[in-house]
Amino acid sequence: MSDNLIIRIAIVILAMTLLSSCQNSQPIKIGFVAGLSGKSADLGGAGRNGAILAIEQRNATGGIDGRPVELVIKDAQQTPEIMKQVIAELVKEDIELIIGPMTSSMATAAIPLINASKSILLSPTATTTQLTGKDDNFLRVISSTAAYSSKNARYQYEKLGTRTVSVIYDENNNSYAESWLRGFRATFESLGGKVGMLITFNSAKSPVYHQLAMELVSAKSDSLLIISNAVDAAMLCQQINIISPNKQLLASEWASTERFIELAGATAEGVTIAQFLNRNDTSSRYLEFLQAYQKRFQQTPGFAGLAGYDAAMVALDAYTVRQQGFSLKETIISVKKFQGVQQPLLFDKFGDSKRKTYITVVRNGKYVTVE
Repeated sequence: MSDNLIIRIAIVILAMTLLSSCQNSQPIKIGFVAGLSGKSADLGGAGRNGAILAIEQRNATGGIDGRPVELVIKDAQQTPEIMKQVIAELVKEDIELIIGPMTSSMATAAIPLINASKSILLSPTATTTQLTGKDDNFLRVISSTAAYSSKNARYQYEKLGTRTVSVIYDENNNSYAESWLRGFRATFESLGGKVGMLITFNSAKSPVYHQLAMELVSAKSDSLLIISNAVDAAMLCQQINIISPNKQLLASEWASTERFIELAGATAEGVTIAQFLNRNDTSSRYLEFLQAYQKRFQQTPGFAGLAGYDAAMVALDAYTVRQQGFSLKETIISVKKFQGVQQPLLFDKFGDSKRKTYITVVRNGKYVTVE
């Protein structure tokens, strides 16, 4: 073999080695999509921050097989048309896994596009039963509305003695609100209670809170149920309190961000919400997460921050253990059990997961777990 041939072979081998090294150092891209502006920005922002924290922690320990992870963030502005647009952008980038959306209406808007692609959605907080039990490209790290609505209904009837409930809900997140109400009504009425007046409003169309509150209070029910985001729930609580002070109120978990208490102030006191976050948790895993999140973002994570973190950890772990020839969806479903911050996350064959639910009550400006 001539010296020139040996040199040429060496150059080719070196080039291939450098190319392989370059490819192996390319970041693994994970998408994130949520409403990061508007009334649901607190929900989307906390979910994004949770995902950022998880990825930063993983990158600090070497990423995935030595490759860094990059979070590609998109603001869907809580608008179906923009949601479809940003999903299409992420799919075009060949991003296999997208964390989000944070609300059910945005998830249902994204489903046709995501199902037509090779990407999957892994939602931190979309809970509508409309997406339960379907073999599609949608997975979630949270129980469906059935868990939260039925638990709250049972608590109202059995522990608080509530017999009649009037309801107001935001039709702008209709797939979630109607799913939640169906679950609540089924449990509450099976126990002997009655769901009375039903009022809807659209959060995107400048609702007149005092007028809505007047109508809701006029029903003279034992309790009033609010199914809305944190901002609208807080405004309604304030107006209801003006008309009927100390009225017994309950809300869906959608409202249970820290923003709700901040805006509602004293009128949030006594509001009952079923949610998966146990703020009384003293486990080392939760306290370490809490401290890390607060240090990084100078705010409390709430349920959305924790759910965003859990979703990102599932994604990172799935990438880590995936075997050749398996998709991320197949990997998550086959692994089934992933460790969340507070409890294990158990996925069924459809990518739906379950986790324990708690009853919380706002007391002295904080969510307190009572059951």
